[in-house]
Amino acid sequence: MGEFDLIARYFSNIGVKRTDVSIGVGDDGAVLQVRDGYDIVVTTDTMVAGTHFFPDVDPRALGHKLVAVNVSDLAAMGAEPTWLSLAMTLPSADESWLAQFAAGLHETAEYYNCQLIGGDTTRGPLSFSMMAKGQVPRGKAITRAGAKVGDYIYVTGTLGDAALGLKWVQGQCEISKKHQGHVLQRFHYPSPRVALGQALRNTASSAMDISDGLAGDLPHILRRSGVGAYVDIQRLPMSQALKDSCTAEEAMHLALSGGEDYELLFTVPENRRGSLDVLLSPYGVPITCIGRITGAVGKLELKTGEQPYAYQHQGFQHFL
Repeated sequence: MGEFDLIARYFSNIGVKRTDVSIGVGDDGAVLQVRDGYDIVVTTDTMVAGTHFFPDVDPRALGHKLVAVNVSDLAAMGAEPTWLSLAMTLPSADESWLAQFAAGLHETAEYYNCQLIGGDTTRGPLSFSMMAKGQVPRGKAITRAGAKVGDYIYVTGTLGDAALGLKWVQGQCEISKKHQGHVLQRFHYPSPRVALGQALRNTASSAMDISDGLAGDLPHILRRSGVGAYVDIQRLPMSQALKDSCTAEEAMHLALSGGEDYELLFTVPENRRGSLDVLLSPYGVPITCIGRITGAVGKLELKTGEQPYAYQHQGFQHFL
């Protein structure tokens, strides 16, 4: 099967058929209609076999995750996901594998109301690069640069579950049968907080998604905003699965630095805190206040109550 047959068979109808796509897959470029009064948000993520996923991963799960991690970046900026582009490098055209991968792409793109509008296909070591585009009302994008001294720091959901799932898949820990489904779901099928991100447009002063671990990601907000922060690690939200499967110290390590949670990390000024519970209650996602922004520029202090907590690991980084 040639490149163009592959595209036509598996990737010409991924996601929903959006009315704002004039020309999608099959031409030299896509033609899109942008709503008046909106800005475009663009993000790109690359996944490489052996670095971001196991070569023998379930292709359906891989298709889901590729869309989800990109859409999560849009969610963090309060954007509505709209269009996806995909560049694939494949060692061979395995039709059974491609059918499952495309199914994972399609069902996830459809769920988030996205359409695949183009990309590229080449032969080589297995890797994928996806560019996701979204729209946000003009001037309403939430960035990492808006946190102010005194703001409260929040996270959605629970932390550390995806990292626990990875450890179990690698045979590095034991998990009771009642928790296995939960941790595998969090590892293979992350759920970006898209609706909640849009709800935060007029409330959050800064935001990002947690992909490389809280201890590694929060400093990005601190640097961009020119502030510091303290986090009370006793407040970190952890699932029962994480608590039951690890020592307290290991659970804390995974919650701080495990990565791939794709939860939202955001800050809220004191005068907007009162509206949070009412604003976010329709979305069914718990939020937890874990600390506050300080004036100690670039400094992240971890505490247990009022006592300092010594911790060195800062989350995943390439090239280190």
